[in-house]
Amino acid sequence: MTPSVIRMIVEEAQAAAKKASVYYLTETLGGQDNYPCGYAWLNVYQMNGEKIRSNSKVGKGLALCGITKNNYEGAMQWWNPSDLPVQNVDCKYAGARAAQAVFAKYGFEAIAGQRWD
Repeated sequence: MTPSVIRMIVEEAQAAAKKASVYYLTETLGGQDNYPCGYAWLNVYQMNGEKIRSNSKVGKGLALCGITKNNYEGAMQWWNPSDLPVQNVDCKYAGARAAQAVFAKYGFEAIAGQRWD
């Protein structure tokens, strides 16, 4: 997989994440950044059944897009895929789940995560 294809996947995932986060913010929270604040991320573990290593072509391609290695999780990790500047953890998590769905469509094993601040 080439870096340009990886960038296209990441851009699609980010667009889906932003759409999902904005939808949650406007429809569920009425446009108010209220309730619990926290973090959301996407851990990307495998592509087509093979572990992604940070020094592989796929790992380097993801790193070029800002998805970096997390030694503790053993995955490539992307914080706040929607890049929406809110504090609400549910908005961010909606975006991370949307990004997860896009990655899954392209053969990646990715898991969205969240935690309260």
